[in-house]
Amino acid sequence: MTGEEIVSEGKIHWFVYIVPIISIIASFFLMATDASVFGFLVLLFGILRLISAFIVRNTTELVITNRRIIAKFGFIRRNTVELLHRNVESLHVSQGVFGRLFRFGTIIVNGTGGVRTPVPDIDHPLEFRRTALRLLDNREQ
Repeated sequence: MTGEEIVSEGKIHWFVYIVPIISIIASFFLMATDASVFGFLVLLFGILRLISAFIVRNTTELVITNRRIIAKFGFIRRNTVELLHRNVESLHVSQGVFGRLFRFGTIIVNGTGGVRTPVPDIDHPLEFRRTALRLLDNREQ
């Protein structure tokens, strides 16, 4: 939009690579034993998950502008949610144990009309929410 500026961007955390990397490492140990066929399947699973994590990390966008919150997901099938600041009811952050330790979590953007958009594995979600709420508060003044 004209006059719109990006204030903050959310990035997918590097933790999405952990399960694929552990799977690939485990597959090498399995292939060195009598379970080589199972190890090969685990390796294939790990490689596919690694590719999937790479695609998700590089195609997911979460942006706060001075007018909107924008979330885009997907590579082949693209989903986009754009909410004007006046249509945002709340922002919720959900973090598990690993999320608290490594500073990532799911941000859920609740909009008017029942629009609920979860964005998983965002790096530093509390800071992102703080920035968004500061902008939303400034809009009301």
